[in-house]
Amino acid sequence: MATLPQLIEEDIARLDEELRELLTQTDATTALVIDKGGFLINSQGDARQFDLTTIAALASGAYMANQTIANLVHETNFNSVYQQGEKFSMFVVCVDEHCLLALIFKASVSVGVVKYFALPAASHIAAQLQIAQDRDPGAGLDLSELNLADASEVFKKKP
Repeated sequence: MATLPQLIEEDIARLDEELRELLTQTDATTALVIDKGGFLINSQGDARQFDLTTIAALASGAYMANQTIANLVHETNFNSVYQQGEKFSMFVVCVDEHCLLALIFKASVSVGVVKYFALPAASHIAAQLQIAQDRDPGAGLDLSELNLADASEVFKKKP
């Protein structure tokens, strides 16, 4: 079962636009859209000072661990994770059944501002992913099944 809809240039452009706007609104350093399996789908902002691939994997793991904690305390869902640091902090929120939105921001930035703008941005991202899904409901990817050593099955020319 595909978890990520097939994204075309229009979808990526819309995600880029949403993430850039979110960075402006929140004064965050970096914004990422992440598959819940830990794969980086898209990012905007300063990618030079962070290993975004590893952050995506670990942020997803932290979010999923948080969901397990929610179940243990008889909650159906904790929809976000906030990790506070001395220099940088991170806020991760659920976009939809398959994706997360993560923001890395300087510790001096208020998490309240980040959360205020991240929640509607997550809804907009979910809407764009749904448009992509509706375009071709049978197409898509399960990134957990991707053979990273040979991605030729994913990247091939259309007939």
